[in-house]
Amino acid sequence: MNVPDWFEGLRSPLDDKMGTEWIEITPTRAVGRCPVAGNTQPFGLWHGGASCVLAESLASLAAAAEVGPSGAVTGVDINATHLRSVTDGWITGTATAIRIGGTLATYDVALVADNGTQVCAARITVFLRRARPDSATS
Repeated sequence: MNVPDWFEGLRSPLDDKMGTEWIEITPTRAVGRCPVAGNTQPFGLWHGGASCVLAESLASLAAAAEVGPSGAVTGVDINATHLRSVTDGWITGTATAIRIGGTLATYDVALVADNGTQVCAARITVFLRRARPDSATS
């Protein structure tokens, strides 16, 4: 597992409900996974909303790694295309930076089932609020 120390314990109630596991978090790449069980729609298929939650969480965590513990991030745009249905196993997501600028970062997120098929393609844009230098030391 490659997750910065300051991310220890950084979880939301939604992360816990979905059973999300973080595997890698860097400014340019974040990897995590969720079980399909417990994250399905009424017909037993992986829920498209679960795809959006996982994709946005991964992009936001990568962006948070970019700005550090004194910065802040906010998702501002999400686009997700649901490609295939899944009924069991795990969904693993990988967010890869397309561009990291001064105030915005955009990530491509691929969500893949255990058998290697991509189930969702998402693009997330995140607002970056970088920590300001301490004015007392300027």
